[in-house]
Amino acid sequence: MSHQASTGSILESRVAALEPAPLLRAAAVTLAVLITAAAAQFTMPLPFTAVPFTFGPMAVLLTGAALGSRLGFTAQVLYLAAGAAGLSVFTPSATLPPGALRLLGPTGGYLIAYPVAAFVTGFLAERGWDRRYLTSLAAMLVGLAIILVSGVTWLAVVFTGSLSAAVAQGFAPFILPDLVKCAAAAAILPQVWRLYRK
Repeated sequence: MSHQASTGSILESRVAALEPAPLLRAAAVTLAVLITAAAAQFTMPLPFTAVPFTFGPMAVLLTGAALGSRLGFTAQVLYLAAGAAGLSVFTPSATLPPGALRLLGPTGGYLIAYPVAAFVTGFLAERGWDRRYLTSLAAMLVGLAIILVSGVTWLAVVFTGSLSAAVAQGFAPFILPDLVKCAAAAAILPQVWRLYRK
């Protein structure tokens, strides 16, 4: 096995040696933005909190791990820019503000953490954490923690004025479903590597 196949992200292991590698990287970043936007559309509002249930964070973590730290970060910055520009990429909501104001609303802390979470998850994947299930799960959990801590902190400081209220509204309802999603998502990356090595 070559050194290139044993280090780096899944994307880099596939495109680095190809001639149009920059175009393929750009296409992969665009695809990651579209995947994140699509995942955000699968949502369920909850009556006791302004924070809706969504699959967006899982898309952030998976695409970050697949693209690697820099491209994962770039994809999520572009996702936020697209939403701030008014494109319909954020979770649809009758109560949350549209466009750039979404980043200042109750879910702003979660959204702003997307690029950082993608970078960290991609950084860990580049160091081989996505090759085995347990380390892949650990990388996902680190990325999820970044999103949740940022989101809850934003809620507490800007909206609720209380950490306990922010935890009740922005953490407690989501942690179990998010852990289940992480457990499922973490299984994908090692399987992709196994297919690649065949």
